[in-house]
Amino acid sequence: MTTDSLIAFFGWCFLINLGLLIFSMLVMMLCRGRALHLYGKIFGLTEEEVGSIYLRCLAYYKIVIIAFNLVPYLALRVIA
Repeated sequence: MTTDSLIAFFGWCFLINLGLLIFSMLVMMLCRGRALHLYGKIFGLTEEEVGSIYLRCLAYYKIVIIAFNLVPYLALRVIA
C-alpha cells in the first residue's frame, strides 16, 4: 500500500466512525426516553444504568476513534 492510499483509508475510517458517533449522540439527545426504556428492557437494566453505560461507551468509542483513526491519519499527513 502506498502512503496516499493509507491516508485515504484512515481519512474515510475517521469520517465513517465520526458519523456513527454523531448519529449515536443524536439518538440519545432526541429519543432519550424511548432509547433508555428500550435498551433497559433488552438488557434488564434501569434507565439510569443504561444512560450512564451508554455515555461511557460513547466516550470510549470517541477515544478509540481518535487513537486508531485520527492519529494515524495525521501522522501520515505529516510524513507525506
